[in-house]
Amino acid sequence: MKRNYNILLLILLLAFASCSFTAKKFEDPNKDKLLVQLITYVLEEGHFQPKNLDDNFSANVFEDYLEQIDPFKRYFIKPDIKDFEAYKNELDDQLLNYDLTFFNLVNERLLERIEESKVTYKEILDTPFDFSKEEIYNSDYESLEFPKNKKELRERWRLQLKFSTISNLHDLVLDQEYNLKSENKPEDFVEKSNEELEEEAREITRASLNELYNFIDDRQRKDWFAGYINTIVEEFDPHTFYFAPEDKDRFDVAMSGNYEGIGARLQKKMDDIIITELISGGSAWRQNKLEVGDKILKVRQEDEETAVNVVGMRLDDAVKLIKGPKGTNVILTLKRVDGKIEDLSIPRDVIELEETFAKTAIVKKEDKTFGVINLPKFYVNFDDYKERNAASDIKKEIERLKAEGMEGLVLDLRNNGGGSLKTVVDMVGLFIENGPVVQVRETGSSKEVLKDRDRSIAWDGPLVVLVNELSASASEILAAAMQDYKRAIVIGSKQTYGKGTVQNVFDLNRIVRNNTNGDLGALKFTTQKFYRINGGSTQLEGVKSDVVVPDRYSYIDIGEKDQKNPLAWDKIEPVEYEFWPNYFDYDKTINKSKERMSNNEHLNLIDENAKWIKTIRDEEVFSLNYDKYKERLERNEKEAKRFESLSDYKTNLTFNSLPYELNLMDKDSVLKIKRERWHEALSKDVYVEEALNVLNDLKMTYQIKNKLANIKE
Repeated sequence: MKRNYNILLLILLLAFASCSFTAKKFEDPNKDKLLVQLITYVLEEGHFQPKNLDDNFSANVFEDYLEQIDPFKRYFIKPDIKDFEAYKNELDDQLLNYDLTFFNLVNERLLERIEESKVTYKEILDTPFDFSKEEIYNSDYESLEFPKNKKELRERWRLQLKFSTISNLHDLVLDQEYNLKSENKPEDFVEKSNEELEEEAREITRASLNELYNFIDDRQRKDWFAGYINTIVEEFDPHTFYFAPEDKDRFDVAMSGNYEGIGARLQKKMDDIIITELISGGSAWRQNKLEVGDKILKVRQEDEETAVNVVGMRLDDAVKLIKGPKGTNVILTLKRVDGKIEDLSIPRDVIELEETFAKTAIVKKEDKTFGVINLPKFYVNFDDYKERNAASDIKKEIERLKAEGMEGLVLDLRNNGGGSLKTVVDMVGLFIENGPVVQVRETGSSKEVLKDRDRSIAWDGPLVVLVNELSASASEILAAAMQDYKRAIVIGSKQTYGKGTVQNVFDLNRIVRNNTNGDLGALKFTTQKFYRINGGSTQLEGVKSDVVVPDRYSYIDIGEKDQKNPLAWDKIEPVEYEFWPNYFDYDKTINKSKERMSNNEHLNLIDENAKWIKTIRDEEVFSLNYDKYKERLERNEKEAKRFESLSDYKTNLTFNSLPYELNLMDKDSVLKIKRERWHEALSKDVYVEEALNVLNDLKMTYQIKNKLANIKE
């Protein structure tokens, strides 16, 4: 879709140059106002389905913004809301006039209430809770009104803190009961009274709140304002999103699977920035001197003499200092786990996030060899498509599997949220000779049919695609194309996520001359809808599996239809295409699988478990009387025991890595551990087991088809 993106960019640039408010108008010294101007204009000109900025839009932004910043209704009181409501139907006018009065008022009041809440929670937690009292806690915040006054607000805080503490108390009681019965209790174990356990539970609650407020205190005005901007843009649809500069960097890393740095994951705890993981294969991991648990005190660049103290610094700001171009070094002043303080120079390099990329396993079943490829997302390097992308990686893995004698392939797209549209078109081309893959339409434009024009096929044998409710966007394009061509059998949830829209990421810095405001970030917004080659949209409806199997998400609302402001489903004219000719009895194979699934006791138990999970998630009222709280948990625990056998399920299948990866494992123990865990999970996966059964059935019909073809010749 690069061509369409360039056309869109050109249109916007021309519009900015020729509209009544010229590009000079976008040189406002106030960065917040500048962002409002840019974003509202880009959405008006470029969004697939622009919204009317009217009183209805204003009221929706008003409600959604308050819900976003105070979802538990524990900061604002009704007099605050009354003050805010003066602007409820004025936000559209404020947006058109780049007026930030509402945001400034709400943000100032929010920060004031947050400071007051710090005093409130600390005072409440200084007093023991009485868990013998008959009190209830209601977690249905949407149905609750804002407290009338500060007295009611304090009571709401008390109940929320009591609910958190009763959970901590129950965990402590269970731990103590276990240690009292254990023959191997810790040497420092001392039995505690109920009062002591209650006090410890309150302190755990206090520590959690302290950490939360440490995160809140790190937020700057720009962070709060980005949240306000996103409330506005998400009124257009759930996938339109403003990326502040740091968020854009994270998005690029997620899409490409790599970045330049030292290869360490960090976490902030109170004022300390701590190493929590070394990324396998990264420069810090290869150097083998940085350790998990080390605290970073200072950061210095190799060409500078002065180090920057990062204690108490925002995590994002510290990460910026540590990241840098490949080939440079960064010097970290560390406080080691043993308390020793020392400097460590670490080279920066390109860090690849291995969990982003495709991974492959090979398995034998009834003397037949099958391959399983798991694809977490349709990744791509936006700067250089040819450098690395999901389609080229999958093609390599297929060639490697074919070299090992693969007779059928499972492509696992479960939990794959999508990614690059070009990548999925190329990937479909690996499995068909050539032809249409997906139709794309912009508002006011004729549709465009994206085709595979490469007549070569990487894999022409039996194919199964695994999906679930979290398979979205590009995953749905691939599953739909394979289904429409009858090229593969789709196994999984009743339907996939239902995201049938295309987004472009627009760099806002590209349309501002003489910008002195620093990085303005980027806007991801919906520019197109895509449609199956049979004409139907996947929007809201998703892709319906050929063979439906229950899973833990079966009864949970997590699809596009459950989001706010989704675009509607529709359909357009289909395009001409021909079914895949190589399978003898596609429908018979599906029916055979359905019959196996209906008689599978393990899957029936999974379905019962999914229903039970739904009832647990729907509980909203909880007793704060400890005996009743404990009784409820014991009742749930007893019910949960019915489903313990789910984790015991085991097939007789053994999964292995391909030879090239076995060689890598000899040098990378972390990779070896990750793959062994994955292979173990595959051996317990009933969905993969059935996918292999289907491949076996397809292989038989595939062979019959070819034999008949040879006879006719």
